[in-house]
Amino acid sequence: MKHDSTATGLLWIGPWVLGFSIFTVVPVALALYYGFTDYTLLEAPIYVGADNYARMFEDPILGQVLWNTAVFGVISIVLGTVVSILLAVLLSKPARFQSFWRAAVFAPSVLPLVALAVIFKLAYDPELGIANRSFDLLLGWTGLQGPNWFGSGFWAMTALILMGLWGVGPAVVIYLAGLRDVPKQLHEAASIDGVGRWGRFFHVVLPMISPVILFNVIIGVINAAQVFAVPLLLTGGGPERTTYFHSMYVYDQAFTFGDMGYASALGVLQFVIILALTGIILLAGRKLVYYRGA
Repeated sequence: MKHDSTATGLLWIGPWVLGFSIFTVVPVALALYYGFTDYTLLEAPIYVGADNYARMFEDPILGQVLWNTAVFGVISIVLGTVVSILLAVLLSKPARFQSFWRAAVFAPSVLPLVALAVIFKLAYDPELGIANRSFDLLLGWTGLQGPNWFGSGFWAMTALILMGLWGVGPAVVIYLAGLRDVPKQLHEAASIDGVGRWGRFFHVVLPMISPVILFNVIIGVINAAQVFAVPLLLTGGGPERTTYFHSMYVYDQAFTFGDMGYASALGVLQFVIILALTGIILLAGRKLVYYRGA
């Protein structure tokens, strides 16, 4: 008698389907609905058509937060990718206490974001923070002084980007797995042909781990587009809104100003932007990513 495994499969995926429906499908559907309404949370929503979306074209703050989010995303993704790959290559080499170093790279990513933000806020203190003390120790002889990290938009954005590098642990682990999958025969063949170490890295290693790079870049885009907790706690969006990001603006519209209708429309815009960027990256990946056996 042939056993039908459909019911068993549905039973196993049931909890995921339930969670996905409650925490993803329903919120997205509600955001789409409320985006066409005037909703203050205290009164019943009133249908206003596309007024909330038309309002975006006249909102100067929206342009600023989109620009801030784009700048943060591009720099943090590029820098994070380079640092993650370099760390993964270093950690893939045989060394003493290899397990310790791998754990040390991954450990910061398991710390709560709130605690991490508080630690870095103390570290960036212009007078007592370890960042400026280290700066003075290394370059104090030149007469240069450590920057006022939260006194200008450039240094505040730099502080957020540098802090983000502490969370590269998960990406490093994925790159390590990708590096282990690179065939040793390719390294040997390239070495026999006289290709140097850097040549093998660029012409053998990077193409072979390009699917892993694609995956991590997409995850980085999603995370960067939704950055919220760290800048909220570290800079509060300042100075002069130079670190004010899209998710923070959505939050303020919804819970500070009580304009849930416009906040929902902004959330839909964020969802569309992430979806569009993901699609563009996947299309580009068809030409830039190498899949073995494809």
